Amino acid sequence: MLPKLEGIKVTGKPGEKPKVEFKKGLKIENNSGAVLQEGDGEALKSGDRICMQLSQYSAKSGEEVMTSWTDDTPDCSVIFNPDNGVANAQSATLAQIANTLLTGKKLNTTIGIGINDGSGDDNTYMFIATPVSQSKDYTKAQGEKVKDIPSDLPKVTLDAAGKPSIDMNGYKGSDKLVVQPLIKGDGPKIDKNTYAAVVNYTGWLLDGKQFDSSWDRNQTFDAVLSNMIKGWQEGLVGQTVGSQVMLVVPPDLGYGDQGNSSIPANSTLVFVVDILAKY
Repeated sequence: MLPKLEGIKVTGKPGEKPKVEFKKGLKIENNSGAVLQEGDGEALKSGDRICMQLSQYSAKSGEEVMTSWTDDTPDCSVIFNPDNGVANAQSATLAQIANTLLTGKKLNTTIGIGINDGSGDDNTYMFIATPVSQSKDYTKAQGEKVKDIPSDLPKVTLDAAGKPSIDMNGYKGSDKLVVQPLIKGDGPKIDKNTYAAVVNYTGWLLDGKQFDSSWDRNQTFDAVLSNMIKGWQEGLVGQTVGSQVMLVVPPDLGYGDQGNSSIPANSTLVFVVDILAKY
């Protein structure tokens, strides 16, 4: 059962930044929540990625600590799944609490989530969240096939589901990063402020041996850019959602002389990456 977040009033037009009122020093139970204002948009759809404008307030001071409304940078990390709600409030994640509160709700609904980790009033705060848009992630690259791909690069073919296979075509690699779009999507661009790209990918060594594939796991991968090898960090920035891109990653932008599990040291890597969403 989700503890109720009480003592907060929200006013304003649904879908715009709400005015939030509460008394300084408000007592908050950890992982508590409440629907603060009903939305007036379309019904939230299970399986859709929802983008939420967020503001954080200190319960102690009553001050706004951060907000995404000012720069219009909503958090799009949550897939709305009403079946993945709160089972145990003490161990619930923010996504699970949001799913619980938003079940049966519409876009522009404003919810509150209270956090109190027990370490003192300075770490007692609340998130005020408003889902303002929703969309389905792509299941494979969608867009216009790129023409005039250099003939000496590996040849990529796709099965009916969009999974790639490769013919290395005698390719010997490159000492510089190669970024070759294969399909150009018309979605939003991956930029330096992107936290993660949601992708399907397969990776091969130059001898054609596959070393990894999210397709084989039947599960997309959230590529947190700051955690990725430099070849991915540099190669994905500037690409658009819906695109498929081939990355040829030389060792110094990959795993270098250390290698990694099934990747030998000093390997040049070839990836085909479908960009399905970003957040």
